[in-house]
Amino acid sequence: GEAETPVDMETISLDPEAEDVDLNHFRIGKIEGFEVLKKVKTLCLRQNLIKRIENLEQLQTLRELDLYDNQIRKIENLESLVELEILDISFNVLRHIEGLDRLTQLKKLFLVNNKISKIENLSNLQMLQMLELGSNRIRAIENIDALANLDSLFLGKNKITKLQNLDALTHLTVLSIQNNRLTKIEGLQSLVNLRELYLSHNGIEVIEGLENNNKLTMLDIASNRIKKIENISHLTELQEFWVRAGWSCSPK
Repeated sequence: GEAETPVDMETISLDPEAEDVDLNHFRIGKIEGFEVLKKVKTLCLRQNLIKRIENLEQLQTLRELDLYDNQIRKIENLESLVELEILDISFNVLRHIEGLDRLTQLKKLFLVNNKISKIENLSNLQMLQMLELGSNRIRAIENIDALANLDSLFLGKNKITKLQNLDALTHLTVLSIQNNRLTKIEGLQSLVNLRELYLSHNGIEVIEGLENNNKLTMLDIASNRIKKIENISHLTELQEFWVRAGWSCSPK
Protein backbone atom coordinates (compact mmCIF):
# COMPACT_ATOMS: atom_id res chain seq x y z
CA GLY A 1 0.00 0.00 0.00
CA GLU A 2 0.92 3.65 -0.16
CA ALA A 3 3.12 5.12 2.57
CA GLU A 4 1.26 7.01 5.27
CA THR A 5 1.37 10.79 5.08
CA PRO A 6 2.76 12.40 8.26
CA VAL A 7 0.39 14.66 10.17
CA ASP A 8 1.01 18.38 10.49
CA MET A 9 2.10 18.87 14.12
CA GLU A 10 0.33 22.25 14.20
CA THR A 11 -2.98 20.36 14.12
CA ILE A 12 -2.17 18.57 17.40
CA SER A 13 -3.08 20.47 20.56
CA LEU A 14 -0.66 20.02 23.47
CA ASP A 15 -1.53 20.97 27.05
CA PRO A 16 1.45 22.78 28.65
CA GLU A 17 0.30 21.54 32.08
CA ALA A 18 0.05 17.87 31.07
CA GLU A 19 2.24 15.33 32.87
CA ASP A 20 1.22 12.34 30.74
CA VAL A 21 1.06 12.80 26.97
CA ASP A 22 -0.13 9.91 24.78
CA LEU A 23 0.18 10.36 21.01
CA ASN A 24 -0.04 6.73 20.01
CA HIS A 25 -0.60 6.21 16.24
CA PHE A 26 -1.00 9.88 15.32
CA ARG A 27 1.07 9.63 12.09
CA ILE A 28 3.70 11.98 13.58
CA GLY A 29 6.64 12.20 11.18
CA LYS A 30 8.93 14.51 13.14
CA ILE A 31 9.42 15.24 16.83
CA GLU A 32 8.81 18.98 17.10
CA GLY A 33 6.73 21.47 19.05
CA PHE A 34 6.98 19.60 22.33
CA GLU A 35 8.89 22.35 24.15
CA VAL A 36 5.55 23.70 25.42
CA LEU A 37 5.29 20.67 27.73
CA LYS A 38 6.76 22.19 30.87
CA LYS A 39 5.67 19.45 33.31
CA VAL A 40 5.61 16.31 31.17
CA LYS A 41 6.76 13.10 32.84
CA THR A 42 5.51 10.48 30.38
CA LEU A 43 5.61 10.91 26.60
CA CYS A 44 4.22 8.14 24.41
CA LEU A 45 4.94 8.36 20.67
CA ARG A 46 4.23 4.73 19.78
CA GLN A 47 3.35 3.63 16.26
CA ASN A 48 4.20 6.80 14.43
CA LEU A 49 6.40 7.66 11.44
CA ILE A 50 9.32 9.15 13.36
CA LYS A 51 12.73 8.71 11.73
CA ARG A 52 14.91 10.64 14.17
CA ILE A 53 15.11 11.38 17.89
CA GLU A 54 15.37 15.18 18.15
CA ASN A 55 14.02 18.36 19.73
CA LEU A 56 13.55 16.87 23.21
CA GLU A 57 16.25 18.93 24.94
CA GLN A 58 13.82 21.06 26.94
CA LEU A 59 11.81 18.15 28.36
CA GLN A 60 14.05 17.76 31.38
CA THR A 61 11.16 16.63 33.60
CA LEU A 62 10.64 13.53 31.46
CA ARG A 63 10.71 10.19 33.27
CA GLU A 64 9.40 7.87 30.54
CA LEU A 65 9.85 8.05 26.76
CA ASP A 66 8.12 5.54 24.49
CA LEU A 67 9.17 5.43 20.82
CA TYR A 68 8.03 1.87 20.12
CA ASP A 69 7.29 1.05 16.46
CA ASN A 70 8.71 3.94 14.49
CA GLN A 71 11.48 4.20 11.86
CA ILE A 72 14.38 5.35 14.07
CA ARG A 73 17.88 4.35 12.97
CA LYS A 74 20.01 5.85 15.73
CA ILE A 75 19.82 6.53 19.46
CA GLU A 76 20.77 10.20 19.73
CA ASN A 77 19.97 13.59 21.25
CA LEU A 78 18.92 12.24 24.64
CA GLU A 79 21.75 13.77 26.68
CA SER A 80 19.58 16.39 28.42
CA LEU A 81 16.97 13.87 29.65
CA VAL A 82 18.96 13.11 32.78
CA GLU A 83 15.86 12.19 34.83
CA LEU A 84 14.69 9.55 32.37
CA GLU A 85 13.88 6.21 34.03
CA ILE A 86 12.15 4.24 31.24
CA LEU A 87 13.11 4.23 27.56
CA ASP A 88 11.48 2.09 24.87
CA ILE A 89 12.80 2.17 21.30
CA SER A 90 11.62 -1.31 20.36
CA PHE A 91 10.51 -2.20 16.82
CA ASN A 92 12.68 0.34 15.03
CA VAL A 93 15.76 -0.11 12.82
CA LEU A 94 18.58 0.47 15.30
CA ARG A 95 21.92 -1.20 14.62
CA HIS A 96 23.88 -0.01 17.64
CA ILE A 97 23.37 0.66 21.34
CA GLU A 98 24.72 4.19 21.76
CA GLY A 99 23.94 7.67 23.02
CA LEU A 100 22.87 6.55 26.50
CA ASP A 101 25.87 7.58 28.62
CA ARG A 102 24.15 10.53 30.31
CA LEU A 103 20.99 8.61 31.24
CA THR A 104 22.37 7.45 34.57
CA GLN A 105 18.91 7.25 36.21
CA LEU A 106 17.58 4.80 33.64
CA LYS A 107 15.89 1.77 35.22
CA LYS A 108 14.22 0.07 32.26
CA LEU A 109 15.54 -0.13 28.69
CA PHE A 110 13.59 -1.82 25.88
CA LEU A 111 15.28 -2.32 22.49
CA VAL A 112 13.27 -5.30 21.20
CA ASN A 113 13.13 -6.19 17.51
CA ASN A 114 15.85 -4.05 16.02
CA LYS A 115 19.02 -4.96 14.12
CA ILE A 116 21.44 -4.77 17.04
CA SER A 117 24.37 -7.18 16.76
CA LYS A 118 26.35 -6.32 19.90
CA ILE A 119 25.68 -5.48 23.55
CA GLU A 120 27.75 -2.35 24.20
CA ASN A 121 27.87 1.16 25.68
CA LEU A 122 25.82 0.35 28.79
CA SER A 123 28.47 0.76 31.48
CA ASN A 124 27.09 4.10 32.76
CA LEU A 125 23.61 2.69 33.34
CA GLN A 126 24.35 1.35 36.80
CA MET A 127 20.76 1.93 38.02
CA LEU A 128 19.35 -0.28 35.27
CA GLN A 129 16.96 -2.96 36.56
CA MET A 130 15.47 -4.33 33.34
CA LEU A 131 17.15 -4.83 29.96
CA GLU A 132 15.12 -6.18 27.02
CA LEU A 133 17.09 -7.03 23.87
CA GLY A 134 14.94 -9.77 22.38
CA SER A 135 14.64 -10.30 18.62
CA ASN A 136 17.92 -8.79 17.53
CA ARG A 137 21.14 -10.19 16.02
CA ILE A 138 23.23 -10.52 19.17
CA ARG A 139 25.80 -13.34 19.16
CA ALA A 140 27.42 -12.96 22.59
CA ILE A 141 26.52 -11.95 26.14
CA GLU A 142 29.12 -9.27 26.91
CA ASN A 143 29.77 -5.80 28.30
CA ILE A 144 27.20 -6.01 31.11
CA ASP A 145 29.55 -6.29 34.11
CA ALA A 146 28.65 -2.79 35.32
CA LEU A 147 24.92 -3.55 35.53
CA ALA A 148 25.10 -4.82 39.11
CA ASN A 149 21.50 -3.77 39.88
CA LEU A 150 19.99 -5.62 36.95
CA ASP A 151 16.94 -7.65 38.00
CA SER A 152 15.64 -8.91 34.64
CA LEU A 153 17.53 -9.71 31.44
CA PHE A 154 15.74 -10.72 28.25
CA LEU A 155 17.75 -11.94 25.25
CA GLY A 156 15.29 -14.20 23.44
CA LYS A 157 15.41 -14.69 19.66
CA ASN A 158 19.03 -13.83 19.08
CA LYS A 159 22.07 -15.85 17.94
CA ILE A 160 23.74 -16.46 21.30
CA THR A 161 25.81 -19.65 21.50
CA LYS A 162 27.06 -19.56 25.10
CA LEU A 163 25.92 -18.56 28.59
CA GLN A 164 28.79 -16.36 29.77
CA ASN A 165 29.82 -13.07 31.39
CA LEU A 166 26.94 -13.13 33.89
CA ASP A 167 28.96 -13.32 37.12
CA ALA A 168 28.46 -9.67 38.09
CA LEU A 169 24.67 -9.87 37.90
CA THR A 170 24.16 -11.23 41.40
CA HIS A 171 20.79 -9.45 41.82
CA LEU A 172 19.31 -11.04 38.70
CA THR A 173 15.98 -12.81 39.34
CA VAL A 174 14.76 -13.31 35.75
CA LEU A 175 16.89 -14.55 32.85
CA SER A 176 15.33 -15.34 29.47
CA ILE A 177 17.46 -16.65 26.60
CA GLN A 178 14.86 -18.56 24.61
CA ASN A 179 15.25 -19.22 20.89
CA ASN A 180 19.02 -18.96 20.67
CA ARG A 181 21.83 -21.40 19.88
CA LEU A 182 22.80 -22.62 23.33
CA THR A 183 24.03 -26.19 23.73
CA LYS A 184 24.92 -26.17 27.43
CA ILE A 185 23.63 -24.79 30.73
CA GLU A 186 26.65 -23.06 32.29
CA GLY A 187 27.90 -19.77 33.69
CA LEU A 188 25.04 -19.37 36.19
CA GLN A 189 26.93 -20.14 39.40
CA SER A 190 26.92 -16.52 40.63
CA LEU A 191 23.21 -15.97 40.00
CA VAL A 192 22.16 -17.14 43.45
CA ASN A 193 19.00 -14.99 43.44
CA LEU A 194 17.70 -16.30 40.13
CA ARG A 195 14.01 -17.23 40.32
CA GLU A 196 12.96 -17.58 36.68
CA LEU A 197 15.09 -19.18 33.96
CA TYR A 198 13.82 -19.51 30.39
CA LEU A 199 15.95 -21.60 28.02
CA SER A 200 13.40 -23.12 25.65
CA HIS A 201 14.06 -23.62 21.93
CA ASN A 202 17.81 -24.11 22.09
CA GLY A 203 20.09 -27.14 21.55
CA ILE A 204 20.68 -28.10 25.19
CA GLU A 205 21.20 -31.84 25.78
CA VAL A 206 21.74 -32.13 29.56
CA ILE A 207 20.19 -30.42 32.60
CA GLU A 208 23.24 -29.26 34.56
CA GLY A 209 25.00 -26.23 36.02
CA LEU A 210 22.17 -25.25 38.38
CA GLU A 211 23.87 -26.21 41.64
CA ASN A 212 23.82 -22.66 43.03
CA ASN A 213 20.41 -21.64 41.74
CA ASN A 214 18.39 -22.92 44.70
CA LYS A 215 15.83 -20.12 44.54
CA LEU A 216 14.47 -21.10 41.13
CA THR A 217 10.67 -21.20 41.04
CA MET A 218 10.35 -21.39 37.24
CA LEU A 219 12.52 -23.46 34.86
CA ASP A 220 11.64 -23.64 31.18
CA ILE A 221 13.81 -26.01 29.10
CA ALA A 222 11.12 -27.04 26.59
CA SER A 223 12.02 -27.71 22.95
CA ASN A 224 15.64 -28.71 23.55
CA ARG A 225 17.44 -32.06 23.06
CA ILE A 226 17.11 -33.23 26.64
CA LYS A 227 16.36 -36.94 27.02
CA LYS A 228 16.67 -37.32 30.78
CA ILE A 229 15.36 -35.30 33.71
CA GLU A 230 18.22 -35.01 36.19
CA ASN A 231 20.12 -32.67 38.51
CA ILE A 232 17.07 -30.76 39.76
CA SER A 233 16.31 -32.52 43.06
CA HIS A 234 17.99 -29.68 44.98
CA LEU A 235 15.60 -27.10 43.45
CA THR A 236 13.11 -27.37 46.30
CA GLU A 237 11.33 -24.08 45.51
CA LEU A 238 10.56 -25.02 41.92
CA GLN A 239 6.88 -24.45 41.11
CA GLU A 240 6.84 -24.65 37.31
CA PHE A 241 9.02 -26.93 35.21
CA TRP A 242 8.56 -26.91 31.44
CA VAL A 243 10.26 -29.82 29.70
CA ARG A 244 8.41 -30.13 26.40
CA ALA A 245 6.60 -27.71 24.16
CA GLY A 246 3.26 -27.02 25.81
CA TRP A 247 3.85 -29.50 28.63
CA SER A 248 4.90 -28.92 32.21
CA CYS A 249 5.35 -31.44 34.96
CA SER A 250 5.64 -31.33 38.73
CA PRO A 251 9.23 -31.02 39.90
CA LYS A 252 8.37 -33.04 43.01
